[in-house]
Amino acid sequence: MTLDEKLDLIIKTLDAKKAEDIQAIKISDLTIIADYFIIANGTSTTQTRALADEVEFKMKQQGAEPLRIEGERNANWIIIDYGDVVVHVFYKETREHYNLERLWADGEHIDVSEYLTQ
Repeated sequence: MTLDEKLDLIIKTLDAKKAEDIQAIKISDLTIIADYFIIANGTSTTQTRALADEVEFKMKQQGAEPLRIEGERNANWIIIDYGDVVVHVFYKETREHYNLERLWADGEHIDVSEYLTQ
């Protein structure tokens, strides 16, 4: 999968499952961790887990396996690492606490509206 195809599929999957406040931040000029962070949240740990599970399922259907997944047990912050794209799915209050958008404010915030389903 190309990088743009990954972004498209991940963002559309999160949107279809009613994730809140989906953000994409290009961080490739700031770090070697990844090229993009995709950040979203659910309103409960159950929804947070469902969002992460659906992203993983849809990506596997396209042949993309995560390098690692962290945080599935308590589902407050689940990280799915695809190498060039790292997906952060938060429980709403946990997202507010860690505020990754502020920590990575120097990154380029991408307009995700082109990826969102209608």
